[in-house]
Amino acid sequence: MRDVYIVGAYTTAFKKHPGMSFEALAREAYLGALSDAGMKTGADIESGWVGNCGMVFWGQNSIRGQALFQPLVEEGLFPERVPMFNVENACATASTAFMGAWKDVLAGTHELSFCLGIDKLFSPEAPERTSNLFNQGYITGQHDRLVAEMDRVAAMVGSEFKPGDDRTIFMDTYAMQAKWHMWKYGTTQEQIAIGAAKNHNYGALNEKAQYRFQMTPQSVLEDRPVSYPLTRAMCAPIGDGAAAALLCSKEYLEKLPKAVRERAVKIAGVGFSGGMYRDLDKPGLTRAAADKAYRMAGVAPQDIDVAEVHDATSFCEIYQCEMLRFCPEGEGGKFVASGATGPGGTLPVNTSGGLVSKGHPVGATGLSMLAELTAQLRGEAGPRQVKGAEIALAENGGGVIGMEEAVASVVILQRV
Repeated sequence: MRDVYIVGAYTTAFKKHPGMSFEALAREAYLGALSDAGMKTGADIESGWVGNCGMVFWGQNSIRGQALFQPLVEEGLFPERVPMFNVENACATASTAFMGAWKDVLAGTHELSFCLGIDKLFSPEAPERTSNLFNQGYITGQHDRLVAEMDRVAAMVGSEFKPGDDRTIFMDTYAMQAKWHMWKYGTTQEQIAIGAAKNHNYGALNEKAQYRFQMTPQSVLEDRPVSYPLTRAMCAPIGDGAAAALLCSKEYLEKLPKAVRERAVKIAGVGFSGGMYRDLDKPGLTRAAADKAYRMAGVAPQDIDVAEVHDATSFCEIYQCEMLRFCPEGEGGKFVASGATGPGGTLPVNTSGGLVSKGHPVGATGLSMLAELTAQLRGEAGPRQVKGAEIALAENGGGVIGMEEAVASVVILQRV
């Protein structure tokens, strides 16, 4: 297989940007990635991949990437006649854009490819935009089937499925996944709170994070209830942001200045998988994606030094650590509570602050994870730095089908 590298990566600050347009966010992320790669313009870029979920609710559909980059083309900052591919894949949208750019270089048809993920969820003048976006993240024609599945699991664990108007239905499906795990394995709300506090404390060190304050497990538990066992501090916030990356071949990399070559990060393995209504005793779709990525990279779970996982709620970190084989199934709560995923632990997870602290602008999240891990492998993560990190893993999930996501992405990066 052809070697592919990340030579530039950037993420905007994730927060509520009511006065910042999609175009301005895309410009910052694109120019940031160029600067990170030591480039003034993207003259050599041969393809562009843009991931977004919400622009349709702001009036732009179909050619979203072209709309964002037309001004940059006219200014000579993005090359003319370069094809722009638009993708959407729920919360895994940015990872899907990344996969497109990666495949362009992997196939040998391009030497330098660009990818961007972007979204604006905060809409104070039209809050229905936010709810409309999230309401597209499950199979709407099977709404009754989803509810029936949640009711079935609720009866199994002695609970009820009651979606509320003050939250998205995803918080209630995540809560049901947590309840089943608690019933099956003895996982506790306190263990979830320990993971949430750990990520908020990491986020306090990240200048790009939406929430930059420290928390204790007790303060997490005392925060406003959302959907038991989840409190507000255990749930990703509403916000805006963009993230981007430049990917190139080994041949192209060898022509770049030494300073750029020394900071390049190799894409060692990529795995995607699809969701389904599954038997609850069977592993989730992340396991399938992870195993593909491990095989491609030629590494094992114990080789991973740092990871970013999709903690749309803090229970997800517990569960994904199991699916990624970082710990045995059913022991994710104990694994997180032991401090293994925190500073100085055997496998630091979500050093960016995770989705619950860094934020979760749906279409941008996957690439923001890769930007964090690229910084870690370069030794440039500042106070969040994992000492000696050489191999990193990003897990990004999106949508809901029954008791799991609709799509999962796992990417393994390696320091050159």
